[in-house]
Amino acid sequence: MASIGQIIFWSMIVLIVVIAGLIIFILALAFSRAQPSTVGSPNPYPVGNINDAVVLGCKFNPLNTNGKGVTQIAITWEKEGLTGVVYKYANAVGQQQTQNPDFINRAQLFPDVISNGNASLLLRSVQVKDEGLYKCSVSASNGQGEVNIHLRVAAYSSPTFTTPNKTLKAVAQRWYPRPSVTWTNSEGTDLNASTSFISNPAGIVEVTSALTNFNVSDVLTCTIGNSLVKSVSQATVTDSGVRDSTYFVFSSADQRPLDPKSAVSYVLLWMYWTVC
Repeated sequence: MASIGQIIFWSMIVLIVVIAGLIIFILALAFSRAQPSTVGSPNPYPVGNINDAVVLGCKFNPLNTNGKGVTQIAITWEKEGLTGVVYKYANAVGQQQTQNPDFINRAQLFPDVISNGNASLLLRSVQVKDEGLYKCSVSASNGQGEVNIHLRVAAYSSPTFTTPNKTLKAVAQRWYPRPSVTWTNSEGTDLNASTSFISNPAGIVEVTSALTNFNVSDVLTCTIGNSLVKSVSQATVTDSGVRDSTYFVFSSADQRPLDPKSAVSYVLLWMYWTVC
C-alpha cells in the first residue's frame, strides 16, 4: 500500500501535468484562431494632438502561405458607438457609401503601402470627440483578423523661453487637459516658480511659468505635463539668450490584460515585422 507521502507526491505530479496540458491547449487554440492572418498595432494607445493629424497604426501579414502577396484585401475602420464606418477600403479603392459624415475628408489609408501589410488610418484635424475605441478589421486571401486601438486626445506644445527682467520665462500656448509645471536644476533639486493658466472657450490652456531664483549657465529643466503627455525642456541661459531643447513623453499603454488571442496576435505580428 502506498504511503501518504507517495500519494501526495503522485497527486502533485498529475496536477502539474494537467495544468501544463491545459496551458498548451489554450496557447494552441489562441494560435489557431490567430492564423492565418495576423493583425496588430505597433501603438494600440496613441495620443492625438487637437487640430493636428494622428496615425492609428494597423498592420497585417501581407503574404500567403506560399510566400506570395495576398489578394482581395478589404480593410474596415470602425469606432465604438458610431453609426457607419470611419473608413472602408475594398476592390483597391475607398468605399464612402457607409462612411460617417464626421470622417468624410478627414480619414484615409495609405494606398501605396497597403500591399506591404500597412492598414494604418490617417485622421486629420483631431478633435476631443474623436477620442474612443477604434477597430481595424482586415480580410484578405490568407484569412482575416482585427485589432482594437484606443485613441486618446490631448493638446500639447513646446514652451518658448525668454529672459525678461532677469527671470526665465516659459510660455506654452496649447495644453489640454490642464497640466502641472515643475522646474529642477542640474542636480535635480526642485525650484520655486510662478505659474499661471489661461483657458480659452474650448478649454485649451495657455501655460506661463516664470523662474526668478536660478544660477545662470545652469541646465534647468521645465516639465509640463498631464495624465496623457508631458514635455520635458532643458534650458540654459547664455549671454545671447536661451539655449533650449524639448522632447515629449506619452503615457504608457493601458494596463488592462490582453486576451490570449490578442496577445498571440501581437507576438506573431512583432515576429513577422522583425524578421521581414
